[in-house]
Amino acid sequence: MPLSVPAVGLAEDEERAAVVACIDAWAARELAKGESLVAAERQDVTDGSATHRWYLRMRGEEKEFITVWLTLHQRTLHHEAQFMPAPEENVTEVLEYLLRRNNALYAMAFSLGTEDAVYLVGRIPAAHVDDEELDRIAGSSLLYVDDHYPTAMTLGLPSLYHRRPRR
Repeated sequence: MPLSVPAVGLAEDEERAAVVACIDAWAARELAKGESLVAAERQDVTDGSATHRWYLRMRGEEKEFITVWLTLHQRTLHHEAQFMPAPEENVTEVLEYLLRRNNALYAMAFSLGTEDAVYLVGRIPAAHVDDEELDRIAGSSLLYVDDHYPTAMTLGLPSLYHRRPRR
């Protein structure tokens, strides 16, 4: 007979509601500042894979807009930013460049997603979600995309990518 392991530390409805309220309040404050965050929207997830999902659109320096998705699961908050489409040229060099950059990233990593597009992903315990952690996720997403996007795009999509003039 298999052992039954109690579900320890599962987020209850009240705990999830507190995380939802924290993210909603943080997004409202950031939108009101009128700085990097230019759009935020919460969606309920109905397929059972998560409870809520937020779409955050931020203004970048090197990449005009950076979209970050926050997805609240039972015990974790997953975050991902679409970094670039699948490289068409110098694929090995692009992937090597990004994998080497993973060593210097804090709590995030470059990852391949659907259709070999490149994403910047991370995950934190839902219990750790607070304003400071949301600031870190948003700020790190902006910083890491702006730092690495020009090189990766120049290598992987040179015919499509033209560096934006500095503001």
